[in-house]
Amino acid sequence: MGKTISEKILSEHSGKDVYAGDIVIADVDFAMGQDGTTPLAINAFNEMNAGDVFDGGKIAFVIDHSAPSPNESISNLHRMMREFAREKGIRFFYDIGCGVCHQLMMERHVAPGDLVVGADSHTCTYGALGAFATGVGSTDIAAVFASGKLWFKVPETIKFIIDGKLPRGVYSKDIILHIIGKVTADGATYMSTEFSGDVVKNLSVEARMTMCNMAVEMGAKTGLIEPDEKTLEWMKKNSKRKSRIVENDEDAEFSKILEYDISDLEPQIAKPHRVDNVCDISKVLGTGIDEAYLGTCTNGRFEDLRIAAEILKNRKIDKGVRFIVAPASREVYLKAMDTGIIQTLVRSGAAIVTPGCGPCVGTHNGIPADEENVVSTANRNFKGRMGNSNAFIYLASPATVAASAITGEISDPREFI
Repeated sequence: MGKTISEKILSEHSGKDVYAGDIVIADVDFAMGQDGTTPLAINAFNEMNAGDVFDGGKIAFVIDHSAPSPNESISNLHRMMREFAREKGIRFFYDIGCGVCHQLMMERHVAPGDLVVGADSHTCTYGALGAFATGVGSTDIAAVFASGKLWFKVPETIKFIIDGKLPRGVYSKDIILHIIGKVTADGATYMSTEFSGDVVKNLSVEARMTMCNMAVEMGAKTGLIEPDEKTLEWMKKNSKRKSRIVENDEDAEFSKILEYDISDLEPQIAKPHRVDNVCDISKVLGTGIDEAYLGTCTNGRFEDLRIAAEILKNRKIDKGVRFIVAPASREVYLKAMDTGIIQTLVRSGAAIVTPGCGPCVGTHNGIPADEENVVSTANRNFKGRMGNSNAFIYLASPATVAASAITGEISDPREFI
């Protein structure tokens, strides 16, 4: 019987011939912790009396969720991380300003066929390169820091085939929101979700990251895209790691195969307070907004900033809107500066903040007031997600966020392209 990509990766890393439903203990290629989860992991590690980490060259700590620190208690947690990393010889420590953990991991540490775990639910982003990557809890990541291993149940795979022609003004964010709306927030629980088809083949690697990033929003264990020439080209530019193609066998078994033709798809919006509360943009046009946010591990990459800047060039944001932009990493920030994109965004009225997660997770840098509406490129719009449970968050593509910032209300980006 043939195997899926997930079954192949977990077989290879466990040294066993395994299939969906099997339980394995597997060797991890790389582990990551961010400042919202790593202090808990350090405490768990110390309680285990683990001693040394399994390999200081295969662990990264990232300070991104509260960067720079907004208060003294978080500053003390950051110090705990810095001291632990020094004591244990953790080679990769990304302090304030470096960027969002998932962007940094994609830029530097992930290769096709890897098994990667991170103490953050959106670790599934790395599946855009054909890695099996998943988020785990702080205690589990502590066990990985100590042993380099973790147990997994091999997931079944849902294959999404996305065909047709990508309409003007529609992007990968719209596609994944549309799929989540159809599948629902728990429709792929503990599954591997694989995205394929002509539309996915034509997407950039950055756009593919957006889709894999949001796989967890339908309950998935990971999101995957079969590596191809675009993947290998990305690796040549961004990594010294050797690349290889891990693909499904022809007779691999999938739990489901779901097909979508997106040729007539409109820009999509996820309405408060659920990611699967998705509708065509035409249903919410004219909804007033108070804040627009461009950034996050979902849509803060160079391509996303460029799309927004093309819409905002020679235009001003509405006087009643706060437009906050957080580049996903220092590298993205510098590239956007070198190409004039940052200048375009600032001239339009944007406020550029330190690369990181602050506005998205709601620790600082843009917490909305009661009853305010926010249109955001983030991946979650739950109550309180941006720091205020009495605010309302609408999720959209970078193009829709930029268009809405101009008008002061949710607007169709196709009118500005």
